[in-house]
Formats: sequence, structure tokens, C-alpha cells
Amino acid sequence: MAEILRPALALAPVAAFLAVLLVLDSYKLVRLRAVVGVVIAGMLVAGIAYVVNGALLPQLKFATYTRYVAPPVEEALKALVIVALMRGHRIGFLVDAAICGFAVGTGFALVENLDYLAIEPGSPLGTWVVRGFGTALMHGGATASFAVLALAFLERAGRWRWRALLPGYALAVLLHSAFNHFLLWPLQATLGIVFVLPLVFWAVFSRSEAALGEWLGRGFDADAETLQLINAAGLPDSPIGRYLHELKARFHGPVVADMLCYLRLHTELALRAKGVLLARENGFDVPLDEVTREKFAELGYLEKSVGRTGLLALHPMLRRSRRDLWQLYLLGK
Repeated sequence: MAEILRPALALAPVAAFLAVLLVLDSYKLVRLRAVVGVVIAGMLVAGIAYVVNGALLPQLKFATYTRYVAPPVEEALKALVIVALMRGHRIGFLVDAAICGFAVGTGFALVENLDYLAIEPGSPLGTWVVRGFGTALMHGGATASFAVLALAFLERAGRWRWRALLPGYALAVLLHSAFNHFLLWPLQATLGIVFVLPLVFWAVFSRSEAALGEWLGRGFDADAETLQLINAAGLPDSPIGRYLHELKARFHGPVVADMLCYLRLHTELALRAKGVLLARENGFDVPLDEVTREKFAELGYLEKSVGRTGLLALHPMLRRSRRDLWQLYLLGK
């Protein structure tokens, strides 16, 4: 029985917690396939951390290393996965930041606990309660904290700034180091994680879903108005029309025509993405139809035709914030 309980205690708690987060995500912002990919990335990062820790640990005392060196090294490696997702516009709201962050920590914890299980296969069951409910959840919670704070500060900055990542990274390192300081009191540290972490995620989910609902309402109105102006005969009298007229002095006529087509397609797809989110909230999974796929292909062609300079000129009308780019990714995947 103990041979079955040890791996179950080592692996099940963090995997079950991640599954609960996915169920609580009413908008289904992160699909299961994407979560699996992020977990695998966390496992790969754990392999890199194993090599780095193996090289650095002999240089210091074990307690010193686990408290002051391992936390910044491991949290930096896990954070790289989140940064890559953010740079690729795969994360738009606090909910998906929290899920992706916890998924990275889950992959990391699974490899770490499997390695420990191979080294100490006969260790007491109490050890695996601590490692499964304490250490593993700590890894997920620390990386989720980094992801949530990083996204919040990037949204406040309005554009990509590396220093916006520092508060989240500092918090993740602090949480990791604080947990390792309590290794002499493992039960207390584990109980702290088990009771505090669900409350933190509940607060994040509540705030994020409220913000998402508000953004959907405002976004629908703005996109619908933009699309109506583009399709209406009165476009030249609108701010968009006047702006496009000004661009004629800087771009050739065919390029301006492509800009208008690009703006129309971008707005149509943005509206479609918001509709998909609302459908998911109500329990419907809307597949990507062939017409929408063709629009994405045409959008890619127009993007090349307009060029980087043209896209920069369209920036004021596209409202290409992190969330706008994220919603197009959401629909495209």
C-alpha cells in the first residue's frame, strides 16, 4: 500500500489543484492542450534546474543554498516560460496568467518529486504529504504569483517593460525562500500553503472574471461602432475616415486600401473572438469555421502588404493592446 501512496501523494495534489483551476475558468481561456504543453515546459525547466543546482550546490552549505540560491535560480527558470507566453500574446487576463503559472510549477514539481521518489523510495509517508501538499503546491503558487503580478504591472505600463516583471519575480523568490526556511517545521509550512493558496486564487479568479466581463462589454461596443463606420457611407466624415485620408499623403493609394481592408478584418475577428468567449461562458464550444480561417489567412496576407510601417500607422485605430492581440490568438488557435 505504501508503494502506491507515496507516488500518489507526490503527484496527485498539484495535478488535482490544476484541474480545479481549469474547471473554475468559466470562459475557458486556456485550453487543455495548451495547459499540457505548459506543464511539459515546466518539466523541461526542472531538468535544467537539476543541472544548475547540481553544479552550484557543492559550493555552499545545503541550508544556505536551499534558502538563498535555489529560489532565485528556480523561479527565474520557471519565469522564462511565462515571459515567452506573454511575449507571444498567449496570456491576456489574470485567470490565464494564474493557470499558466501554476501549470509551469506543476510540471516542475512533478519532475522534482519523481526524482526525490527515485532517490528516497522508502521515505516515510509524512514526507510525501509535505512534498505533495507543500513543496509541489508552493512551486505552482510561486510561479502563478509571478505571472499574475507581471501581467498586472505590464497592463499598468501599457507596453512591454522588463522592469515590470521584477515585483512578481521578487514575490515568487520570497515565497519560495520563506517556504524553504520552514523546512524544520514542514507541517506548519504545508498547512500554510494549503489554506492560503486557495484563497489567493479565489480572489484572482473573482477579480479577473469581473474585469473580463467589463472588457467584453466595452469591447463589443467599440468594435461594433468601428465596423459600422467602416461599412457605412459616412466613413469620410468619421475620425477613422479623416485619419485614413491623412495617411494618403504618406502611403500609396493601394496601400491605404489594404489598410482599410486590414482594419475591417481585424475588427470582425475581434468581434468574433468576443462572441466565442461569451459562448464558452455559457457552456458552448464554438469551432473555428472555414470562413474565419480564410479571414485569418487574408489578414496575414494584408499584414505583409501593409508592412511594419503601415501597421504602426494603424495602431491608434486597432487598439492593439495586449488583450486585443490575445483575443485574436484565442480565436486563431
